[in-house]
Amino acid sequence: MDEHLNERLLALINTLNTPLWDFLVIFLLAVGGFYTLITGGVQIRMLFHSLKVMKRSRKEGDDDHGITPFQAFVTGLASRVGVGNVAGVAIAIAIGGPGAVFWMWFTALLGMSSAFVESSLAQLFKIRDKENKQFRGGPAYYITQGLKQKWLGVVFAISLIFTYGFVFNAVQANAIVGATSHAWGWDKANPIINLGGLNLEVSWVGIALVLLTAMVIFGGIKRIAKVAESFVPFMAILYLAVALYIAFANYSILPDIFHLIFSKAFEFDAAAGGFFGAMVSMAMMQGIKRGLFSNEAGMGSAPNAAAASDVKHPVNQGLVQMLGVFVDTFVVCTCTAIIILVSGLYHDAGFEGATLTQMALESQIGVWGGDFLAIILFMFAFSSIIGNYAYAEGNIQFINNNKQVMFIFRVFVLVMVYFGAITSVPLIWNMADLFMGSMAVINLFAIVLLTPFFMMLLKDYKAQLKNGIAEPVFKMDDHPKFKDKVNSDIW
Repeated sequence: MDEHLNERLLALINTLNTPLWDFLVIFLLAVGGFYTLITGGVQIRMLFHSLKVMKRSRKEGDDDHGITPFQAFVTGLASRVGVGNVAGVAIAIAIGGPGAVFWMWFTALLGMSSAFVESSLAQLFKIRDKENKQFRGGPAYYITQGLKQKWLGVVFAISLIFTYGFVFNAVQANAIVGATSHAWGWDKANPIINLGGLNLEVSWVGIALVLLTAMVIFGGIKRIAKVAESFVPFMAILYLAVALYIAFANYSILPDIFHLIFSKAFEFDAAAGGFFGAMVSMAMMQGIKRGLFSNEAGMGSAPNAAAASDVKHPVNQGLVQMLGVFVDTFVVCTCTAIIILVSGLYHDAGFEGATLTQMALESQIGVWGGDFLAIILFMFAFSSIIGNYAYAEGNIQFINNNKQVMFIFRVFVLVMVYFGAITSVPLIWNMADLFMGSMAVINLFAIVLLTPFFMMLLKDYKAQLKNGIAEPVFKMDDHPKFKDKVNSDIW
């Protein structure tokens, strides 16, 4: 990509990011804290129960109406478990130091409650598609129905389309190119073409990604769910196995690693910028940013997959998606952090992202570690691309369910996949921060305003469990106060 254009775009995006994230850091934690308090710490009290629900959900669902709750879980996990777990953690540690890991954990712990709320609401307000009878829903739908603000639902949908359909997919492609370049030297000396005065790089890896993505996204949500279900668990287990091997091989220094994470988390300075000054450390800012990118809790993305599933009670899917945040951050991100911190290479990493994780792996398991991570990262990132697309597709349908519009959208998705393959790491990650921050603000305001609906769902679910009903079933007729406010023939 043209260097001068890259610098101008980076400066503009950084100018917008500073005030946005000054506000969002406080708002994100405040909303997570609020829901943790009013639910009595649901993310802790019902964590084991969510495991039972997820296990049971593999067999639930009606193929004529929607995907199974487990498919919705892995579709959401396909988007969550990706570049954020490998490159995002590396960037957070490289810039913010070991303390950033603590803030990723803290954000995820509070965010689990937000994820629970948003996915439960997505189920309550979901609709049945007139054309194929499948379920659709998400923040755009619960904003339109619950808040009676169609214009704001459209604004959110546009924000999500740009975030997930375009920018996040560019991030995934960027990480794949970086990893393959480090491991095998691909795309290091590509030809340059001049288009209208702009010098554009020809990326063969980018072209291959465009072709692979096109083969999947023209198949629709059913194919996306099946592809995700087939290899998301496998790739996660493979990556975790290597990380656990490294952890056990270095068990003697693990206490020192965790002490480093906690001690560095509270070293505050003015480096983060904005109006916070000495109130915010770079560790805190990077941990929250990269944590949100990775686990997506409260951002309004996972509810789009959650709404597509066929469940007996909206809270069931809220519990399953809450579990996704836990797996993403406390399991996968922690494994990446251990790999990097054990190696000690983060001191001189700069902004290399996934390359830092590759170097750390190579230092622990040999040169084949770089090859291994390039393959794993491709699987992570590609599954994220199809998961991201699934989110964006539902919001295109919300705005205009037209075949021509959908075709044009898919073409732009492929363009952005290629753009990510040829642009710089700092630019693409800062673009991701800007778009996901804007999206999160809208969604967080919406779920706070819809709290009475959520509390009705939670009380109904808990009352049925208390009465000995192992699998609660939600019936809208039992809640006449809310019935007229939920435009649905599903419940």
